[in-house]
Amino acid sequence: MIPLAALAVPPLQETLFWQAEVSSGGLPPVQDRLPKVPLVVDLEAKGRRLGTQGGTLRTMVTRSKDLRQMVVYGYARLVGFDEAYQLKADILESYEVEANRKFTLRLRPGHKWSDGHPFTSADFDYWWNDVANNTQLSPSGPPDFLRPGGELPRVSFPDEVTVIFEWNRPNPRFIETLALARPPFIFRPAHFLKQFHEKYADPATLAEEVDDARVKSWAALHNKLDNMYQFDNSELPTLQPWVNATDGKKIRQIFVRNPYFHRIDTNGVQLPYIDVVEMEIVAPGLVAAKANAGETDLQGRGLDFRDISILRKGETDGGNYRTLLWPTGVASQIAIYPNLNYNDGVWRAVLRDVRVRRALSLGIDRNTINQALYFRLAKPGAMAVLPQSPFFDEANREAWASYDPTGANALLDEAGLDQRDRDGIRKLPDGRRMELVIETAGERQEVENALQIITDTWREIGVKLVMRPLDRDILRNRVYAGSTMCSVWFGWDNGIPQAYTAPDFVVPRQQDFLAWPKWGQFYQTGGTAGEPPDMAPAQRLMELGEQWDMAEDDATRSTAWREMLKIHADQIYGIGILAEAPQPIVVNKRLRNVPEKALWAWDPGAHFGIHRPDEFFFADDG
Repeated sequence: MIPLAALAVPPLQETLFWQAEVSSGGLPPVQDRLPKVPLVVDLEAKGRRLGTQGGTLRTMVTRSKDLRQMVVYGYARLVGFDEAYQLKADILESYEVEANRKFTLRLRPGHKWSDGHPFTSADFDYWWNDVANNTQLSPSGPPDFLRPGGELPRVSFPDEVTVIFEWNRPNPRFIETLALARPPFIFRPAHFLKQFHEKYADPATLAEEVDDARVKSWAALHNKLDNMYQFDNSELPTLQPWVNATDGKKIRQIFVRNPYFHRIDTNGVQLPYIDVVEMEIVAPGLVAAKANAGETDLQGRGLDFRDISILRKGETDGGNYRTLLWPTGVASQIAIYPNLNYNDGVWRAVLRDVRVRRALSLGIDRNTINQALYFRLAKPGAMAVLPQSPFFDEANREAWASYDPTGANALLDEAGLDQRDRDGIRKLPDGRRMELVIETAGERQEVENALQIITDTWREIGVKLVMRPLDRDILRNRVYAGSTMCSVWFGWDNGIPQAYTAPDFVVPRQQDFLAWPKWGQFYQTGGTAGEPPDMAPAQRLMELGEQWDMAEDDATRSTAWREMLKIHADQIYGIGILAEAPQPIVVNKRLRNVPEKALWAWDPGAHFGIHRPDEFFFADDG
């Protein structure tokens, strides 16, 4: 049983923002808008202040599609991570897990969508039967996280507030997936979308809608409007704390408080505290300058370490903001990935030799990079989980991560790469120079700067580094095709895995892990594409992943996790440079309840989401 100990519901206070609507009869009073059992947030227990409603929060994004950040930051989830990265019911009143095979989800009675329509099990029923299992809307069927071992669940809806998912085998990733920064949304506003579904809509009316929208079919229209994550359809009801109030895509998008949002504070004040969020779309190079000019109230996205000097200058020049430094939550800020599936057979054999990967790691002067790029504020080391994870092991962070050119040279000689040309560059077995081409996305100056330092230290061990900037999408497609020798990116997105964390990103199951794209393709396509893992350590990772999948207790899952991380530390699939690099966070001096120190992480964390921006508020006092 995983319910929270519910706090008593205090007397409710009407929201001033909606007072006129309530007085005119256009909106029900607050007691009729909230669930019968709202989520009562004890801010004082979290070390936060009880706030007051009101105000407009300004923030910036750099692409029109990043309106979806309102879903990320809003972080209303069926189940979500709390500030300690523990899973807790949120939109759900509670949930029960039986042997990781049966999951009973209990909704909050009386919960409503942002348009006031009831949110019930019928919305899950519609998604499961009429969207996920409709071949025109979902040609691939239900999402992968609902298919452990290829088995689909039995889904039932006993009453308006109960939904049950049940499998014959364990599915331990089910609950965690509901809490992701990009959640799967296993429900839909059925009352709205049925208007555009051939099973429910009047055929003539639906045909007119299809024609007016200039799309080819009812399914195309339905999918166009069904964009709960993209968040760009202002007519689509939501459960997030703020509602899109802008038709179409504008330079400035306005989001207003959801009058039916399910969270309140212990004073009976409905969250969010902030009435309006104004999101401006700006050019990427302007985020730091506009933040320096005081044109944002909360900003992390679009800023990086090199912007700290201009941001701090704005503070000292009388700016209206503070610049906080949060460590990033990725396993490594910069990581080099030798492609073990590279198409060139000679290079593939070289990169698959663990002695070569260890030598390349030993040939990196991480302390110099940390000093030059981060003023010693980051943590040099191999790619490993962060101290906030229960699986953190200092030995893994230190494995093959000291600067040791002598040791690196010895390993490369031992690997048979002991011949050099007149410039001191080693020769491959076929006589070619050992010119290691590292392709980058060309998006982060810190990456190029780090590679320039590595160029010098690798030359000491007889390796010539060639840097090749590419467009991000082109880079990924080249890696997936086996055309890229080495690439550079962040380390694992999730640097703080827990026992419940699905290990898909550390076992050969995803082509997105840039060291083994074709192994990942083989798993993801059921063997119809890619290549099966053919190296013993990688095969062992697959076995451990299966052990995690089938485990029925955290102790077994934790044991699997520790061995997987040990294999990564030993095999150096990704050559980590450093971790916990500071992420600048700009915060208006009047904005309260923003943590002074926190992790800036995508998953788990949803960047600001896990810190609950609906609890932030403006005040003039300290």
